[in-house]
Amino acid sequence: MSGAFNAFLLAVFMCLAVPAGVQPAIQSALAQTEGAQAPQQVQTAPAPGDLAAPPRPGPTTVPVLHDLSPWSMFMSADIIVQGVMVGLAFASLVTWTIFLAKSVELALARGGLRRAIASVSGSRTLADAKAGLSGKRNVLATLLAAAEQEAHLSSDLSLDSGIKERAASHFAEIMRSEASSMRRGMGLLATIGSTAPFVGLFGTVWGIMNSFIGISKSQTTNLAVVAPGIAEALLATAIGLVAAIPAVILYNYFSRGTKAYSELVGAAAGLVQRLLSRDLDRAVANTSV
Repeated sequence: MSGAFNAFLLAVFMCLAVPAGVQPAIQSALAQTEGAQAPQQVQTAPAPGDLAAPPRPGPTTVPVLHDLSPWSMFMSADIIVQGVMVGLAFASLVTWTIFLAKSVELALARGGLRRAIASVSGSRTLADAKAGLSGKRNVLATLLAAAEQEAHLSSDLSLDSGIKERAASHFAEIMRSEASSMRRGMGLLATIGSTAPFVGLFGTVWGIMNSFIGISKSQTTNLAVVAPGIAEALLATAIGLVAAIPAVILYNYFSRGTKAYSELVGAAAGLVQRLLSRDLDRAVANTSV
């Protein structure tokens, strides 16, 4: 810095004391002197130790992939949960089997009885009604046979009112038997509809217990590790609902259907009872004549 300051003073002195024609030459000489005195900047390469090491990549976390399709969850579930799922699937199969069987049975019974009532509605006697059925086997034919049997067994009795009472009692037994036959299988629907959700809940509770045990062993609460076990457990509840909901709906549907059929059987019993009463009145009239 002292050399630059001396050069500056010399330049000022020369400007003041030296003539103008000589100043350019002196300034050129001063510039060369300053260039010689300026420190040269040498670019030196950094030492190998000064180089910063490139950052190392951290450990990559590989996501845990699970196949969460229903079949894979069933196969990876506990044996108890698998047993619950198989039982509920079988209950669902029973439900739909009952639906198909009862639908066909109820439709055939109602249709046949309606046609039978229409065919004998204009009959005058029990014999005419039996002939109108032309050998068809249904509940109306059973009622006609019961009326004829009671009339034959009471032929030696003079009180017609007793025959009608005994026939009515016999008709009530036939109606109860027919209603019970039509309700066959509905108790199983009621059982499936009321117990299937609780059976599925049992499988879910068991599966979640196993999931928590697995969490404690693995010592991790990572959702990718915990979620599959819980999903497998909840699958049991889902299957239980799939089995229970149709069972409840079908039970209510068949309850209404059997009630309508029972009313139709009651109408058939009333028809036969009126035919029996006419036959008894004709027999009394013929006897009096």
